[in-house]
Amino acid sequence: MSRQYYIAGNWKMHKTKESAAALAKALVAGLQDGKHKYLVAPSFTLLETVAGIVKGSAIRLGAQNMAPEEQGAHTGEVSVLQLQELGVQTVILGHSERRHIYHEDDSLINKKVRLALKQGLEVILCVGELLEEREAGKAEKVCEEQVRAGLAEVSTADLNNVVIAYEPVWAIGTGKTATPEDADAIHASIRSVIGRLYSPQEAAAIIIQYGGSVKPDNVAALMAKENVDGALVGGASLKPESFIPIAKF
Repeated sequence: MSRQYYIAGNWKMHKTKESAAALAKALVAGLQDGKHKYLVAPSFTLLETVAGIVKGSAIRLGAQNMAPEEQGAHTGEVSVLQLQELGVQTVILGHSERRHIYHEDDSLINKKVRLALKQGLEVILCVGELLEEREAGKAEKVCEEQVRAGLAEVSTADLNNVVIAYEPVWAIGTGKTATPEDADAIHASIRSVIGRLYSPQEAAAIIIQYGGSVKPDNVAALMAKENVDGALVGGASLKPESFIPIAKF
């Protein structure tokens, strides 16, 4: 089964309206003839600005997080209904920064995953191990636990709207990258977990992105691996001259 490459840019807490609009316009122009699936995920305050620019283009609009409830007394949170109203199609959940800086646990992430899917959004579910977990030989076990917990009570039908992003935490923003072989091994392990939870067909179909210091000069080697189906790009997604070559590898 051939899976479509999916390249996503997570802008994190960068850009203001003017610079976000300039970046979005450059990406729309630069990727109009691109052959893969693309996404940008700006900060909440920039979603409306970027939505107007990417609408009708090759680029999907993503959000970096969302609340676990649809509405209510949740000061400082953003609802899935508010995101949808702005044209958001995809939400990134369980990013390592949410897990490790903001202490989101698997059950909270699962609650968000199920709510996003219930509302018809695509979910990019992030999983990945810390350096000490990798050095202890636990990388595959940690990723399996995060995948299982993140997808708890997710139906086979809803799984079609799920993308997994493997992000070794030690490679995010550090300049260190998992070797293509390291990445492929974990991706293969995650794929086998999906096969056990669902079916071999679902395992073959699911898109698994790699995230962690992806750059124009390492993207082709990563994407050449059998189980690597795309990239979740952080720092290099903030400039057209680095993101476009990654997106059109």
